[in-house]
Amino acid sequence: MDCTATKIPYRQTGFFTKTALDYVDQSAALRPFFTHPVSIEGIQKAIGERKKHNTDRSTLVQYLKKQYEAVSPNEKVNKNIEILLSPNTFTVTTAHQPNIFTGPLYFIYKILHAIKLSEQLKGSFPEYNFVPVFYMGSEDADLDELGHFHLEEQRLDWNTKQTGAVGRMRIDKEFLKLITRAEGQLSVLPFGEEIISLVKKSYKENSTIQDATFAFVHDLLAHYGLVVLIADASELKRLMIPVFEDDLFHQNASQIVFKTEKQLQEAGYKVQANPREINLFYLKDNIRERIVKQEDGFQVHSTGIRFSADEMKKELREHPEVFSPNVILRGLYQEAILPNLAFIGGGGELAYWLQLIEMFEFYKVPYPMLLLRNSFLLVEKKWQDKIHKSGLKPEGLFLSEEELMNRLVRKESSHNTKLESALKDAGQLYESIKKDAAAIDSTLSQHVDALKTRSLKKLKELEKKMLRAEKRKFSEQQQQVHAIKEKLFPGGGLQERHDNFMSYYAKWGKDFLKKIHEYSPGLEQEFVVISEK
Repeated sequence: MDCTATKIPYRQTGFFTKTALDYVDQSAALRPFFTHPVSIEGIQKAIGERKKHNTDRSTLVQYLKKQYEAVSPNEKVNKNIEILLSPNTFTVTTAHQPNIFTGPLYFIYKILHAIKLSEQLKGSFPEYNFVPVFYMGSEDADLDELGHFHLEEQRLDWNTKQTGAVGRMRIDKEFLKLITRAEGQLSVLPFGEEIISLVKKSYKENSTIQDATFAFVHDLLAHYGLVVLIADASELKRLMIPVFEDDLFHQNASQIVFKTEKQLQEAGYKVQANPREINLFYLKDNIRERIVKQEDGFQVHSTGIRFSADEMKKELREHPEVFSPNVILRGLYQEAILPNLAFIGGGGELAYWLQLIEMFEFYKVPYPMLLLRNSFLLVEKKWQDKIHKSGLKPEGLFLSEEELMNRLVRKESSHNTKLESALKDAGQLYESIKKDAAAIDSTLSQHVDALKTRSLKKLKELEKKMLRAEKRKFSEQQQQVHAIKEKLFPGGGLQERHDNFMSYYAKWGKDFLKKIHEYSPGLEQEFVVISEK
């Protein structure tokens, strides 16, 4: 896979929120809502804070060793798990739900970002160890979001009747049909059989989605030393019993986050997640429902399950695994069980993490450095050829289709479609007329201004008509530009939020992952266009 990379400022793409862009710029307005700047100095401060916190490394390592008994051993991964026992070892973490077959491209991008940053930090701080971690949010119950993927323009949905946490759902006959459909589409490509073989090895009937996703990601990326953590575990949740109990009985988290939320809104930012009175779900069998406080105890919403206060305390101590943190407490759980320095997330994730800083301070858990995950646009050779033929440049691809055509026509047309000079001359003419008219009667100035406004408006309308007429002569180029935009920005959005990585692996094989890793920035925050030669 021979290619080149072009880096573009996020602001230039037009696809990112004000919160994400201001965070990339480390805006002063956001400064009260994060702890460590995105820099080597920020990492140094994060290391200093982490050293003061007592992470239960022994429980974490014991659990990971047990979890990894289910997959083929990898020397780099095993070493990274072992060195987590050392106080000089820290993690760089990203997190995502177990979308089937990894879902959109950015699932892979954010993991490779964590890997690349870990490698870069080892170069900057050789006295420490840095382990890339993929924290699997397998307790999410949103099957509508997680239960589909796209191969080219085709959307494939998992039609299952299972409910509850998606990670605990099991691969059924309907799921296997998706593998067959993907095989039919991908097996004709150079590396199609290779990726389908990995899929079949990981996604076996009756396996849970979280176990299959774990095996799949392990096979794809273990050679980088990536540690996958399935945090839906009694051993790990037991470490959170004091926090969970406080949330159930005192609701401090919601009160604190509401306060921070208000401050963010006053600073001009939209909030991403709203806390509930209790930020825990009850997770058992095919149930994942929120816990609601009542006068006489607690109820699991939409069920007949009830607990008195004493029964709830007993349930928490004996079965911590049935308590599932929502978006407000999930990050706190992650940072409490990992010796983590940096968290890599998308724009939406960063937005809700900015709401949590005071809650972290309250529970005395170190707040990590936040990084906007890497974003890429992949331009295959056949589309690169079309782009070159159309005279477009990588940075220009993010313009609207109309603006692209306007620029192309103005560049290629033999006729002048802009009336800048005429508009300027007309403006000057009316100013001269106004001067003469005002010398006779000052009240005539307003009349001349009105004439000028109407006249310039008509000239601008004429300019638009001239451009539209000239664009009709470029119908072939317009079709090309439309096809390019449709392919690279499916549905008008970013490719990485739509396409699944298997399509690209089937074309380029392991080179695809190698190139994303190679071109992944670490602490640098820029959008990357990868163009195949």
